[in-house]
Amino acid sequence: MEAGAPISWEVLEAGTPVRSRDGEDVGEVTHVLGDANVDIFEGLVIREPHRQHRFVDSTQIAAIHEREVTLTLDAAAAAQLPEPSENPPALAATPDDVGEGAGDELRRKLRRAWDLISGRY
Repeated sequence: MEAGAPISWEVLEAGTPVRSRDGEDVGEVTHVLGDANVDIFEGLVIREPHRQHRFVDSTQIAAIHEREVTLTLDAAAAAQLPEPSENPPALAATPDDVGEGAGDELRRKLRRAWDLISGRY
């Protein structure tokens, strides 16, 4: 079966076959993980022929076509892909997270750079 034309991850459909770089059938797409609003593609959740779900990171995908996804991994490495897990909570910094004097070193370096540029050294 021909893979078809290359396509964007944004139009990839569930059920599309996933093959290893050595041509072995390693599963089919069940979920595409990404945010089209900011064009971030995280990866895929695939279902193996044995019905086990696996996570494929975007860096492990060589090509996405109309009728096939090809991985950068061989069949043995694809069999070792991790199971999908929940997303980690988002991290955020607040003013309380910054210790006293945290910007002092940066401020000193910037002041020194400015003094050198302006001739006041």
